[in-house]
This record gives sequence, structure tokens and C-alpha cells, in this order.
Amino acid sequence: MITKVLMPKLSDAMETGKVIKWLKKEGDAVKGGDVIAEIETDKANVEIEAFGAGVLRKIIVSEGGQVPVGDLIGVIADPADDIASVAAAPAKPAAPAAAPAPSASAPPAATAPAAASAPRPAPAAGGPLAAMETYQSVPATTAVMPMEPVAAGTSAPAGGRVKASPLARKIAGQTGVDLRLIQGTGPGGRIIRADVEAARTAPRPAAAAAAPAAARPAAVAARPAFVIPPRPEAEYEDVPMSAMRAAIAKRMPMSKAPVPHFYVTSEVDMDAAWALREQLNGLEGQPKVSVTDMVIKAAAMALLKNPGVNAQLSGQGIRVHHRAHIGIAVALEQGLITPVLRDCDVKPLARIAVESRDLADRARGGKLRAQEMSGATFSISNLGMYDVEEFSAIINPPEGAILAVGSVLQKPVVDSGEIRVGRRMKMTISCDHRVMDGAMGARYLQDLKRLLEEPLRLLV
Repeated sequence: MITKVLMPKLSDAMETGKVIKWLKKEGDAVKGGDVIAEIETDKANVEIEAFGAGVLRKIIVSEGGQVPVGDLIGVIADPADDIASVAAAPAKPAAPAAAPAPSASAPPAATAPAAASAPRPAPAAGGPLAAMETYQSVPATTAVMPMEPVAAGTSAPAGGRVKASPLARKIAGQTGVDLRLIQGTGPGGRIIRADVEAARTAPRPAAAAAAPAAARPAAVAARPAFVIPPRPEAEYEDVPMSAMRAAIAKRMPMSKAPVPHFYVTSEVDMDAAWALREQLNGLEGQPKVSVTDMVIKAAAMALLKNPGVNAQLSGQGIRVHHRAHIGIAVALEQGLITPVLRDCDVKPLARIAVESRDLADRARGGKLRAQEMSGATFSISNLGMYDVEEFSAIINPPEGAILAVGSVLQKPVVDSGEIRVGRRMKMTISCDHRVMDGAMGARYLQDLKRLLEEPLRLLV
């Protein structure tokens, strides 16, 4: 069977994509789900997977080539298949071989206009799937963010990729084992199931565990030096937009101007959640849980109770989602990106903790997968780490709402007629008034607040 590899549409605003690197070469065997290429979008570098099996018979767009979404970039087929008619598409312009490797923050290089290409094929029933038609709810990662410092002498393989069997990856993703810290015993050093299970049961080194604990108080107490740079000679400077900043500048007016926002703010008693988090983080061999992780889990559970908030405008109707796919805003030097953590309503808190850290780490490294770039039904933006008490976020279309989370602050509170010190956190939900009303947003915040104030509910 012949499978066309098309330039995928990885975000609503994406119009073109650039092939950064082919991870398979012509003649290589390919299985469904194999990562075959790295694509540069307006926001990140994304690895794309094969949706067919066979051999990568033809690379149509070479590394550095930039083509419109939907254009043919490669062909996967059996060795005996005749691909002459499929591969007859005109070659796309490519960057010179001597050009330096592009980075996620650099704007796409301009390319010469290509000859008119064939119309974008629509996926037919029974035919090869388009690149964004399916996703995996299990973490499609090649590595998990380490929960503790890497032992001396241990390093990730060249290129950052880990050789591991699919079953070993699945077990590692479910249990929080970092594949980069495991020495594989399979063929060619490949990590197999037994290696992951052995790493799960192996005791953690006492020295490695004690060192971060001892250093933690000093790290908290230390503050970065506050230095004001000298005044430049020039009166002003014009800085060109990165590709990511240009995409943000284009999309934000599409949200803020036509979407009628309204805002609802609530303050949460975080004493119980903070105490539970400290207990969970004191357990040996368990992933560290952040406040953001707890908010993600609580937000997803509250969406199930308030499906009208987990909704978006769709033509002349409203589409109500029955899965909680949470977009997590991640700040980068060149802008903002919102990778998606799927099925948060059914994932345990510990798994959310592992996957959210891994997702944020790969977002900062420009190593997100295609299915992690879109499909959110609700988003969360947390500026608490910047000492922000409260703020309002702009809805990320086509979603119907976004939650803005501030710092957990210690402040005087009145409890049973007495003043004491308590931990409080403010949250503001921005809602699309075309999809929901104020009372609906308020009820959602009410339920979210209760879940965080009764945090044991997050564990059942």
C-alpha cells in the first residue's frame, strides 16, 4: 500500500512548514508510529510520525525545504509498489547543503516560489490518514524529564534519542522512569521491558537523594543579583519578530477582538493542598508534584462536572467536549507555546506530574510531537512563579475558556473569628460569552475551588 507523507497542519494558524531533518532516509524500513521527520512550524520544531508501514521510497522535499500545508513531502510504500505517478510531484526548493542548521527561534528562510503543485489530496475513506487525524492518549515521548540530578558520567545518547522497545516506553511513561538513566541490555543497547522494571524496583542512591534535599533551603533563600544594564548609546532599536512572535501577533487579535471575553475571579484556600503536596513530595520513588499539576487535575475534574465550560463555538452551534485535554502555557525566550496534555480527567495526579514536566521540557527544547501541538479543549496559564498575584489571560481560539493562576501567598486570614496566617491563591477564568454566561463560569470556579480545598478528591 502507498502512503503519502504530507506536510501536516500542526496549528490553526500554520500555513507552511519547513523540513528541518529527515530521521529516516530513502530505503529505510518504516512502521506505523515511527518518527520520520522533524518539521519547523511557526511556534516549534515538531517530530512527525508515519501513518503507514513499508519503506521510505522517496523524499520529495529535502531538508531545508519549505512548502504549504498539505503538500507531499515523501512517499512510504512496499518495495514492489509503483510510485511513479505519486512521486512525480515537482521538487520543492531546499536550503543549500552548507547552510547552518536552523533553530526553533529563527524565522523560516525565504524560499523561491515553487512550480504549481497538485491540489491537496483529501483523505478518502480507507486511504492513508492525514497527519493530524489521530492521536495517542498515552505519552508519545522518547524521554521523561528527570526527577532528580543525573548521576555523574550518565548522559543522553547523541541526538537526544533513546533506543527502547515500544513496550518499555509505555511502561516508563506510566511509571515515571527516565529512560535516559537506564543502560539497555537488549540488542545494540536497546532498552527492553526488563530494564525498565528493574529500574522501577532499584533503590534510589542515598547520596543522590540527600544532596538535593540539603541544597534546597539554600536554593530557596538565594535570589538572583538585581543588575540594571548600562544605558545604550542608541535612542531605540528595531528588533525583527521571531516566527513565534509573528504568529502570536497574528493570532491574538483573532481572539481578543472578535471574542467577547468576560472574567470571573476567585480566591482559594490552599492550606490543605499545600500540606498534601508536601506529603506526596516526601514519598521516596514518586514524582514531584507541583501546584500547577494539582490545578491541572482539579481543572479537568471540574470540566467533567461543568461540560458547558469545556466547549467552543462551532459554526452555528456549540461543540461540547467530553474529554479534558488541557493546554499548558509555557513561556519561551521567543514567545509563548501551549502544548496539550490529553485526558487529564482520567490520569492520576502522579502521571500528570511526570507528563507535564516532560511536556514543558520538550516544549522549551523544540521537541514536541505533532499531536501535542493542538487539540486542547481548555487551557491553563500560571504566572505564580513570577510573584504575580492575579491576572487575566486571553482565550486561545477555538477554545471557549482559559484559566489564569497566580501565586500561592501567605497572608493574614480570618478563621472562626481569629486571625491567622494562611496560604491563598487567586484564579481568574476568561470565558467566551458566545459560548457561556457568567453564572456558568462562576459555578465552574466554585467546583474547582472545592476540589483544591479538599485535595484528597484529586487522588480518588
